[in-house]
Amino acid sequence: MAIRSKSSSRSVLPQTAVLKQILKRCSSLGKKQHNEDYDEQGLPLDVPKGHFVVYVGENRSRYILPISFLNRPEFQTLLHKAEEEFGFDHDMGLTIPCQEDVFLSLTSTLR
Repeated sequence: MAIRSKSSSRSVLPQTAVLKQILKRCSSLGKKQHNEDYDEQGLPLDVPKGHFVVYVGENRSRYILPISFLNRPEFQTLLHKAEEEFGFDHDMGLTIPCQEDVFLSLTSTLR
């Protein structure tokens, strides 16, 4: 399964390359912050290694998820929707476009 790159409608990136881009983007979001909530590398202190942050719902509630979710087809569907609606080239964090209760229901089945 491959995902089309937003930069070119003709190029197709392997799924692993897209997942690496997402993780790199998510882990670099905190680097612009300079306060006590971030370590010396600019990464959020409350996000354990092997996890990433997403924002969900109208209120953009913040959730910390295991990286293993990125390989799950159910979660990849949400990532595709996020890419279509928001793209991955912004500084607002990885935002998942679905209702919070639906997101919680889905992630509870993935654990």
